Amino acid sequence: MLSERVLALAESETLKMARMARELRAQGHDVISLSLGEPDFDTPEHIKDAAYQALKAGYTKYTPVAGLAELTKAISEKFKRDNQLDYRPDQIVVSNGAKQTIYNLCQALLNPGDEVILFSPYWVSYIEIVKLSGGVPVELYAGVERDFKPRAEELAAAITDRTKFVIFSSPCNPTGTVFSREELEAYANVIAQHEHLLIVSDEIYEHINFTHEHVSIGAFPQVKDRTITVNGFAKGFSMTGWRLGYMGAPKYIADACAKIQGQVTSGASSFGQKAAADALMGDMKPTEQMREAFRERRDIVLSMLEEIPGIKCNHPDGAFYVFPDVSAYFGKSDGNTVIKNADDFCDYIMSNAYVGLVSGSAFGDPNCFRLSYAASEEQLREAIRRIKNVLAALK
Repeated sequence: MLSERVLALAESETLKMARMARELRAQGHDVISLSLGEPDFDTPEHIKDAAYQALKAGYTKYTPVAGLAELTKAISEKFKRDNQLDYRPDQIVVSNGAKQTIYNLCQALLNPGDEVILFSPYWVSYIEIVKLSGGVPVELYAGVERDFKPRAEELAAAITDRTKFVIFSSPCNPTGTVFSREELEAYANVIAQHEHLLIVSDEIYEHINFTHEHVSIGAFPQVKDRTITVNGFAKGFSMTGWRLGYMGAPKYIADACAKIQGQVTSGASSFGQKAAADALMGDMKPTEQMREAFRERRDIVLSMLEEIPGIKCNHPDGAFYVFPDVSAYFGKSDGNTVIKNADDFCDYIMSNAYVGLVSGSAFGDPNCFRLSYAASEEQLREAIRRIKNVLAALK
């Protein structure tokens, strides 16, 4: 008999759609999968070379749980240089991906019944990790008309004596929304009034930001001692398979997360960490080139989606996603299938256009779907052409 814990756990919708795409390909269909949040670029050569040199030098053994000293020092310097954040190396924990970082945090901070405010739409795993850790998710929703940004007064109204922390991402997965300096300062001013409240700021898409300014909420002095900043190497350096994430946090929280990690996975890979230090301190030109390629793809995708009646988009300023509202199609049918919600919409597109999308219900917004434009321009143009054609059959 399985545990109640695992029975209550939802399957990752992004991984579910990836599985469906594999199954349809096996049946001979030409599937274009735009469901996974994975850059289609290779890891830059200088980072791969650093891993190779580390292997040759014998970096093949266990590492300290919280990370190699060389990497925690590099992360500390990166935080100061790029984010105006002052985390000492002993306030940093390196994990097997930013997802593990967030899991460590929830396990270390949450008691049964503690509330966590999630800016909604949110990344799919936030809500499940919170629930898995005994916490109670409190969704703070804002729709496409407001660029998916809750107001500061709405945040203030959602805070209770049971609220343990607020979590959000900027740039945001799934919406591509980037919070401005003024918006983040307004949130910081609200949170600063509650001494018991922490902030978890997920900045994994920091380097895929088209606004020319990435702002870390932890840089505001009123909340700097209560902010946990989460980041990693998967998105900005195209290192998804390397499984390396990190956080900077108040020392007591960093120690608690290292304690959790020490009983679960221990330290991340030795040679991977050596290469990660090189990534932070090395040439950023490949990352900048990736960002510009994503910007060009975003513009292509938005211009093509605007030509499809009934699809409503915000203008995402970061990450590599669009998150259109398709509620105008609810209730429509092709004579065989009735579209009742975003789940039906994505199933219809997969079954008829062989394009893999992810329903917005997984992210807290059942009116939307997520499309990842981490794919070639040719694939994107073909995918949206197919989507437009099959939607034309709905009446």
